[in-house]
Amino acid sequence: MPKMISGGNASLAWLIAITAALRLCFGWAVGLGVDESYMVAAGREVGLGYFDHPPVAWWLSRGAAWLFGTDAPIVVRLPFIALFALSTWLMARIGTLLADARVGFFAALLLNLSPVFGITSATWVLPDGPLDCALLGAVLCLLHALRGKGNALWLWWAGAGLCAGLALSSKYSAVLTLGGAFVFLLTSPFHRRLLRGPHPYVALLLAGVAFAPEVIWNATHGWASFAFQGERAVGARFRPLAPFNTWLGEALFVLPWIWVPMMAVFWLALRRGPIAWRDWLLCCLAAPPIVAFAAISAWSSQRVLFHWAAPGYLMLFPLLGRAVAERWDRAWVRRTVIGTAALAIAATAIIGAQTRFDLLGDTLAGLMRKDPTSEGVDWTSLRADLSARGLLRPGVVVGVPNWRDAGKVAYGLGPDVTVICLNRDARQFGVTRPAADFIGRDVLILVVDNPEPTRAALAPLFDRLEALPAAPVLLKSRVLKQISVFQGTRLLVWPPPA
Repeated sequence: MPKMISGGNASLAWLIAITAALRLCFGWAVGLGVDESYMVAAGREVGLGYFDHPPVAWWLSRGAAWLFGTDAPIVVRLPFIALFALSTWLMARIGTLLADARVGFFAALLLNLSPVFGITSATWVLPDGPLDCALLGAVLCLLHALRGKGNALWLWWAGAGLCAGLALSSKYSAVLTLGGAFVFLLTSPFHRRLLRGPHPYVALLLAGVAFAPEVIWNATHGWASFAFQGERAVGARFRPLAPFNTWLGEALFVLPWIWVPMMAVFWLALRRGPIAWRDWLLCCLAAPPIVAFAAISAWSSQRVLFHWAAPGYLMLFPLLGRAVAERWDRAWVRRTVIGTAALAIAATAIIGAQTRFDLLGDTLAGLMRKDPTSEGVDWTSLRADLSARGLLRPGVVVGVPNWRDAGKVAYGLGPDVTVICLNRDARQFGVTRPAADFIGRDVLILVVDNPEPTRAALAPLFDRLEALPAAPVLLKSRVLKQISVFQGTRLLVWPPPA
């Protein structure tokens, strides 16, 4: 690694090529997680928008599946791996504009070493990958626009607007980071005059055009997605220590030894203020999500997930890259970077080997309350077992009592099996296949956890509910889970009476 770090185009090309190759191996070895399975299975029907998130990530996975004729994990993950390769290049370009090519390289390298970015956003079928890429594209265009002239100025502002629209069309939380750009224009004395010109407003218009499909979908679906995400910020309790817990969790996701110096350079840049305008821009972009989600956690009735604030930290990698470049001659800095790279490679290799080859067997089950291996394995063994028992006849309807398990079950059974979610909170399943549409039909019910309470709750909804032998989720020949199976005769009503 030390020889590779020169700050030139060749070093960056090697970084992108090596990390992309590692992600391809990881994406092949590990099955789709809970959220990924849900997005792929529930997103098999293409729409202008979707219940949980805007459409870009859903379109990417569905487009890859259509193009290659399969929704195998590595196939639906390909667009996200490719986008993160582009994100790495964009980060390097931003760092180069901040200082020089060496700083850009270190910013890109550190981005790849942080798990919340370099593993989850970079590989998995989640909205965060296209969100991060679009935000970085918007920042790069904005940096050029803020110092541009003539016709190029219009092009850079247009690019910033379109990238901003794509970011919003990936995840609603992009509005926090993009709002930081407006704060920058208000607070930077040299750039405040731009608000009197047309360029920012043309960019805003283009962002609105790019975001229009999601607005249209919401308008035709009772504003369901906007309401669902907005409810996460609603609560009636006050927990003053919750923001500190949120920041602690975010530090673990970023990696503590990356997060602490990142916060240090953030604080120093804030103290310098708008005099160093590029640093100030990155601070203005970073602060809203970092502060907002911590504040929301103090009163929200729902749990604030730690990766929600990731776009804020994304904006600080160029500042951290500059700090590392200035201190690269110090042995402890080099050892930390190289050790983090080794740790990341080893961790992903172990996870991939366990999920693909079951090298550890049931060791994890003995050490942990629940064996996590089952979440990284595709539940395709369900299809083989149920088919062998004659339960997956043509036209069969499979019901699952929550959307998380419905995603894993629907992906495992394949696109030719109709899966519905027998829960009031059905998410996208409730949009594409509402359970009410299947009143009068027999339903094969698969229950992952708590089968008896679930059976008691569902029994009044059917003429008869009969228990059948359980179906196993297998890794090689080892049973990871036993899925309870019930045959429901004629669904009588949905939703359940209050």
